[in-house]
Amino acid sequence: MASKVEKRKVSKAKKKDDVEVMHPTTKPTSEEIAVAKWIKANVPCKKTKFLSHSVEYFTASKAVDKLLTSPWSSPGKNKEEPLFTTRESVVQYLDLLLRKKFFHRARKIPVSEQELKARSKKKEKKKEKEDGGKKEKQEAEEEKKGDDGESSHAEEKKDKGKKEKRKIRLDMHLEQIFVDGNDAYVWIYDPIPYYYWLAGGGVVLAVVALCLFPLWPPVVRKGVYYLSIGAAGFLMFIFGLAVLRVLIFCLLWLVSMGRHHLWIFPNLTEDVGFFASFWPLWKYECRDKESPSKKDKKNNGKKKLSDDENEEKAEESGGEDTQLDNVEDTEDKSETESEQTGKDFEMIEKDDE
Repeated sequence: MASKVEKRKVSKAKKKDDVEVMHPTTKPTSEEIAVAKWIKANVPCKKTKFLSHSVEYFTASKAVDKLLTSPWSSPGKNKEEPLFTTRESVVQYLDLLLRKKFFHRARKIPVSEQELKARSKKKEKKKEKEDGGKKEKQEAEEEKKGDDGESSHAEEKKDKGKKEKRKIRLDMHLEQIFVDGNDAYVWIYDPIPYYYWLAGGGVVLAVVALCLFPLWPPVVRKGVYYLSIGAAGFLMFIFGLAVLRVLIFCLLWLVSMGRHHLWIFPNLTEDVGFFASFWPLWKYECRDKESPSKKDKKNNGKKKLSDDENEEKAEESGGEDTQLDNVEDTEDKSETESEQTGKDFEMIEKDDE
């Protein structure tokens, strides 16, 4: 029993030590904050997504190399010993920064080709849904590839000589220690830029100044009053101009039955700059009531009708010619018969008899 109790005490003490190491109670010193700022400013960082969050990370070996050439690796003004003398001292200090939550260790996981293909297929499906004309573009690209086959073979040979870059993704590492190597360390420390403080202070001062408006000098109050009237007048002018241009367009459109289109300041409501929204001064278009497609259909219909009429005329003319030929044949036959019988025949109606 005594041995079990002792083991429990030892395990509890170890857990307390681990908690104190991983979650130190002391706050980071000004020197540690300065070192972290220097690392973030001088060590190259890369951006990626980590657990659906965009983060920045750096490589351990590069941070150690940079700190060995930093101001803390050289003796001070009073010939004080430098903070970093060897790589081990740098690693120990960065391990302390890790435990004080300046950054944490991440695990690099190479992305397989199957995942990349699956992602690319998903993207292609989305693009095909958005753009219906993808197939035509692909056919054009295939034709270009067929034309540029020789150049593509040469480029493939060059690419083979180069090293292929693999894609990776980050995941949380179970062992949160600093190791001098190619491991990735994601930044947690994100200092607020100085211009944020300046902008916030300016906003506070502006609000306080507006609240103290009754205490301003009379001259300043008059100037602000006139400026506010001018700004309000300018806004009213813009709104009135927008209404006027719509009214003019509607009136002209109704009078001309949708044929004439006139816009005053056509770029007034467009997403352009201030001066570009007032230029050009107007835009005029004259449109026919019938669309060009309808015109083409009508023209095609007229052509068909004219062709049919020509065919009918030709048939009629052919029929008349045949009738004339038949009449001539009958006349020739009557002449031959009269010659044989010696009698002349006349066509007489029944009423005349």
